[in-house]
Amino acid sequence: MLHRLHREMTIARPRDTVFGFFERPENLSLITPKSMGFRILTPQPIDMRQGALIDYTVKVMGLPVHWTTIISAYDPPHSFVDVQLRGPYTFWHHTHRFEKEGDGTRIIDDVQYVLPMGPLGDLVNRFLVRRQLDTIFDYRTEAIARIFDGDITQPIR
Repeated sequence: MLHRLHREMTIARPRDTVFGFFERPENLSLITPKSMGFRILTPQPIDMRQGALIDYTVKVMGLPVHWTTIISAYDPPHSFVDVQLRGPYTFWHHTHRFEKEGDGTRIIDDVQYVLPMGPLGDLVNRFLVRRQLDTIFDYRTEAIARIFDGDITQPIR
């Protein structure tokens, strides 16, 4: 079953500035909970572009998992898409959009994902994975607020 996570937040910073932060993969560690053990394996700096491959490790239930994504679309400063090639999901498609809103920027994350194991994976999503993803994206919202000096409006879930 295809699951979806959608988040929006607006920060009082120009789109070019916000996009510039998000297009640098090394900044992922700043907005990812430390408990996930996030570590980029791809040599840096990473040339962000369509077709870029990014290898990293994250902890899933305490175990390190190798995750490879490809940037399948790249349209600065409007959007980019990362798609999992290797990792814990059967399917992972994360669209990052950045829209001008007044003098600020609306950050829109739309994640579509499928877990392995069919109906059992859907059950695991309901009781575990979705809660973990919500926690990760809640942390991300708080981290972005800190990084951009609290210039953030109420996030939308």
